[in-house]
Amino acid sequence: MSVITGRNLRRLMRVPTLIAFATVQPVLFVLLFTYVFGGAIHPPGVENYVDFLLPGIFVLAIAFGASQTGVAIADDLATGMIDRFRALPMTRSAVLAGRTVADAVRNLFVLLLMTGVGYAIGFRFHAGAAAAAGAIGLALLIGVAFSWINALVGLLVHDAETAGLAGLMPVIVLVFTSSTFVPVATMPGWLQAFADVNPITVTVDALRALVLGGPTAEHVWRALAWIAVLLVVTVPAAVLRYRRTNAG
Repeated sequence: MSVITGRNLRRLMRVPTLIAFATVQPVLFVLLFTYVFGGAIHPPGVENYVDFLLPGIFVLAIAFGASQTGVAIADDLATGMIDRFRALPMTRSAVLAGRTVADAVRNLFVLLLMTGVGYAIGFRFHAGAAAAAGAIGLALLIGVAFSWINALVGLLVHDAETAGLAGLMPVIVLVFTSSTFVPVATMPGWLQAFADVNPITVTVDALRALVLGGPTAEHVWRALAWIAVLLVVTVPAAVLRYRRTNAG
């Protein structure tokens, strides 16, 4: 697995577009959404909108970045790289696990970068160092779930362009029907019912509780439950699909 992880990290460093996607896009998310929405949205109990926003941007950037996992897996299938991996003495799940570990390393860098940019424009962790570390850790966990989802997508569609679109479209819908940018209470009643159980809302609310302080246990447990469900469903499905792809 370490070989695959290293290979994916080296690929990230050698491809300029991937570096830009991992660095420029998250910074633009932080700056654009803060200054575009910051003057119009005033969540109750929050002095600076960036403190409310950044937990949502953490999830948004990670979810968008995870679409590259599906693209990479589909590309490896199309170019025959997966067939080459089969000849190596490794477990069949190592290709997928190595990819998700590389994604976690990238996500850690992205989270630290966004936090640094956020601090430059007024963002702060208000609940202490332990809660801040917990927020980063929880964001990394949802990133692992997104990586496995997109790995499964890449294995199913076998086409890099289709994998990218299939990975992004659900994220766009879920993000903009969640508490990422605005409190759920400001939405129409019919949309609130969906937003309240939206996994993006659940995760963002947990991150927000860790950032702003206050009661956190229920929010965090709900987020962990959603992440566990996603992993329980997608990891076995992705590994099974990978094995069937190899067998085919």
